[in-house]
Amino acid sequence: MSYKKITESPSNHNNLELMDTTTILKAMNEEDRKIADAVAAVIPQITKLVDGLEERFHKGGRLFYIGAGTSGRLGILDASEIPPTFGMPHERVLGLIAGGDKAIRKAVENAEDATTQAWKDLEAHNITNIDVVVGIAASGTTPYVLGGIKAANEKGLLTAGITNNPGSPLAQLSEIPIEINVGPEFVTGSTRMKSGTSQKLALNMISTALMIRIGRVKGNKMVNMQLTNDKLVDRGTRYIMEGLGISYEKAEKLLKEHGSVKLAIESQK
Repeated sequence: MSYKKITESPSNHNNLELMDTTTILKAMNEEDRKIADAVAAVIPQITKLVDGLEERFHKGGRLFYIGAGTSGRLGILDASEIPPTFGMPHERVLGLIAGGDKAIRKAVENAEDATTQAWKDLEAHNITNIDVVVGIAASGTTPYVLGGIKAANEKGLLTAGITNNPGSPLAQLSEIPIEINVGPEFVTGSTRMKSGTSQKLALNMISTALMIRIGRVKGNKMVNMQLTNDKLVDRGTRYIMEGLGISYEKAEKLLKEHGSVKLAIESQK
C-alpha cells in the first residue's frame, strides 16, 4: 500500500492483560480524549458535504450511507434516528450495510468483499444524480464501499468518504474525503473503538447540521419530532408552553389538535 494504515498501527499501550480494571479504563479514556480533536480537524470537509447535501435536499435529493460491519451499522443507526427526531420521511436518509439487514446483528461472511453489490443496493432505491452517497470505512479499503463510491462517481452523484486512514483508496475516490486520524486503537486494529466513535461523531454532525439547515429545527428545539410516546408528547407540550407562554393544558390541547410542535406554534401566529 502507498499509505500508512494507521488503523493497523500498534496500540500505544501494551500488556493489556496485565492491567487491572481501573488502569484499562483510564487508558481507554486517555485514547478517547483524542477523538474530538481529530474530528474538529475535518470540519471544513464536513461543511462542504453538508452544504452539498442542503442544495440537493431542496431539490428532493436523498442521503445514502454505505458501509460494512461497524461502519455500516453506524450509518444505519444515524439514518434510523432522522424520522423520529426531525419528522423526515424514512426514505430521505438511508443506511445500507454489506450483507443486507441481517448483517446489522450478525456478521455476514465475505459480504464486504462484493465490489458491485453496493451499487445494486443503491439501485434498489431508484437512486438519481441529485442523491448523495457517503461511504464509511475505517480502513478506507472495504471493496463494498469502494465499489459503491466508484459507481456513484461515474453516475454523477456527489460522494464523500469517512475514513480513519488518510490517503486511503476511499479518500482518493471520494469527491469529499473526510479523513479522521484518531491514531492507533487501544486494542490494536479494533476499529469499533476510536475509529467507530469518530465516525459516530461525524455522522451526528452531518445529519444534524443538515436538518437544521433545511428547517427541521426551530431555535434549538426538535419541533418536527414524531410524537410516538408519552415522553415525547410531554416534551412537545413543554416546547409549546415555552414558545407561546401558555399553560401546560393549553399547550397540550394545541399539540393534540395540530399533531406537531411546529404546526401548533404556527397556528397561533
